[in-house]
Amino acid sequence: MSIMIDDAACRGCGRCTAVCPGSLISLNKNGKAWIRRPQRCWGCASCAKECPVEAIALYLGADIGGAGGRMTVAQEGSQLTWTLRMPDGCEQSIVVNLQDANSY
Repeated sequence: MSIMIDDAACRGCGRCTAVCPGSLISLNKNGKAWIRRPQRCWGCASCAKECPVEAIALYLGADIGGAGGRMTVAQEGSQLTWTLRMPDGCEQSIVVNLQDANSY
């Protein structure tokens, strides 16, 4: 799994660089996030969850390399909204309440 960073949407806050467990994301000369070696991405989604402007998308398993769907995440209060965007324009959202996420 890998990520795609939208340079136009990135504000350069650096939050993604702080949470990447592989230290793969850094800020470029323009102060925007970029991933040095996308093929080494673990697909943990830490950066996507930390990005406040949805500038980071996860490629869906079958679509690595940008051939298809992407997934972004937005947080509002105690809710995460995961949005799946497919190449045909279809979108689907999954809302997760963080307070109940690990309830068994």
